[in-house]
Amino acid sequence: MQVKLLHNLVEELAGEGTGRIVDILFGKKDVNEFSLAKKMELTINQVRNILYKLSADGLVSFIRKKDKRKGWYIYYWTLKTEKCLVKLEQSLISKIDSLNVILGNRTSDRFYICKPCLIEVTEEKALENGFSCEECAEVYELSDNSKPIRDAKSRITKIQKDLELIRGELEIIREKDKKKRARADKKSEKEALAKKALLKAVRAAARKKVAEEKKKTTKKTAKKTAKKKVAKKKTAKKTAKKKIAKKKTAKKKVAKKTKK
Repeated sequence: MQVKLLHNLVEELAGEGTGRIVDILFGKKDVNEFSLAKKMELTINQVRNILYKLSADGLVSFIRKKDKRKGWYIYYWTLKTEKCLVKLEQSLISKIDSLNVILGNRTSDRFYICKPCLIEVTEEKALENGFSCEECAEVYELSDNSKPIRDAKSRITKIQKDLELIRGELEIIREKDKKKRARADKKSEKEALAKKALLKAVRAAARKKVAEEKKKTTKKTAKKTAKKKVAKKKTAKKTAKKKIAKKKTAKKKVAKKTKK
């Protein structure tokens, strides 16, 4: 039913016989335009004209790839099902509105018909012409509004059923898209958390490395300082020994002089 309705929509937009393109594109992705032309038994330009009309309403999308052997670009087409259904929904609503106008007019107004010419006019128009047909001068007769009213009601009922079907399909598609977006958001959130955790781990590792380097530097500095202190003590001891030796030498010299 969905394909049939989309089939009719495409023919409304692109002309009679173009609806066959829906049968080929529906449920598929990136269909080669030459394959489309072959299946539809049309020239590539005829198929492209149909696709360009549908593309203008956003009902199809395409990607293009360069043929490595021939050197030209080939287009691959995809039917945008949701947009098609939305366009169809709008079209059906418009038809219901038009039929409601007709129904309202037929219910509240009177119409007159010239049976030989099969021309129907409003009561106002009939009055202007003195209730005589402009074409053949035959007297107008009052039209029976019961059939147009039945027909309008019948068409409204049928279109409303189609509209309910389309809205049901749209709801299914949107629910699927919602779930798909939710999964994508969840995946993005997980990736963001993983990235954050990794960044945290990298920073922690960097801080640890800096702390270890600092610790090593502190140990080296402490060792150097300790060595310097030991060296100073040794130097101080040597200096003290030299001073003591000098004093002893000086005392000996003084003692020798005193003896003399």
